[in-house]
Amino acid sequence: MQSNNLEKLRQQSPLIHNITNVVVANYVANGLLSLGCSPIMSNAIEEMDELPAICKALVINIGTLTSEQVKSMRKAGISANKNNIPVVLDPVGVGATTFRQETVKTLLSEIKFDLIRGNAGEIAHLAQAAWNAKGVDAGSGEANLSQIAIDVALKYNCIVSISGETDYISDGKKVAKIDNGTVLFPKITGSGCLLSAVCGAFLTLEGKKFELIVSACTSYAIAGQIVKENLDNNQTGQFYVELLDSLAKLDDETVQKYAKISFE
Repeated sequence: MQSNNLEKLRQQSPLIHNITNVVVANYVANGLLSLGCSPIMSNAIEEMDELPAICKALVINIGTLTSEQVKSMRKAGISANKNNIPVVLDPVGVGATTFRQETVKTLLSEIKFDLIRGNAGEIAHLAQAAWNAKGVDAGSGEANLSQIAIDVALKYNCIVSISGETDYISDGKKVAKIDNGTVLFPKITGSGCLLSAVCGAFLTLEGKKFELIVSACTSYAIAGQIVKENLDNNQTGQFYVELLDSLAKLDDETVQKYAKISFE
């Protein structure tokens, strides 16, 4: 995979609007800053018409939902569509409660998303595939993740990314598999949420959406892989901090060197 997406991202420093959960807002903002992007974190419904007009992408994360936040998400998403900026959905723990399920159903019916990114349990729920998930955990199952990614991409006419030790990305026709994951990603809070924001940032670049998301997920996975090379599996706190440093140091040449991508 050859690209200069990281270089372009840092040159353009896009403003990314995040409606995200209270657990990860600070980490997501710092992660975007590490990549050279400019984050803005806002849930206020009074700003949801104006922000999509000045931002380059919108990332919606349902991790800690409130009724008022859902109203802001709907308004921001509709405004983003009108302003032709990419919109990302992170359906955190969508299968856990009726409120989350109904919220995601509403969002998907009212807003055109460019990307849905989640773990295996979350995307499997959207595909109505057999899978065992607990809360926001990825869970486990026997269903084919490549097919799940294809099915959800076709259902909602968007790119779908399933994050895990192996990432699966589909546009409904083809599937990219990225084998640069590390066991430490699911051991820290916010790793997936930050990836959704990173994907939103990459979608601001020129190029095919599928290829941009493959580039985003590969770059992010490699940033984690490089950190893990010098850590034990129980050094989760170090991983949490050093991932930000790794993102700041990462360049396109390193991504090219480490990338393990295959296509189906």
